[in-house]
Amino acid sequence: MAAVAVTAALTGCSLQIEVAVCGRGRYPVLAVNSSGGDCVPDGEEPAGGWARYPAGKVPEKVGDKWDVYGGTRTLDGKGAIVELPEGE
Repeated sequence: MAAVAVTAALTGCSLQIEVAVCGRGRYPVLAVNSSGGDCVPDGEEPAGGWARYPAGKVPEKVGDKWDVYGGTRTLDGKGAIVELPEGE
């Protein structure tokens, strides 16, 4: 691994390691009326106070566009997407 990092540094290439938001067999959920997220086992529904991400807006990798988007928004109690207040 160290040799790969040295080679990348010497050649001007950058290694970008993609990390899944959730591990295998789990899917991401977000807190309702609050910031935060969690992962739930496939086949289970989220617990109270948690919801599935809206269709088409599910983050897959840490830092992808939906992960960043979801970090600034949440769902209200009616399921509407709302922006989080600054600093939350």
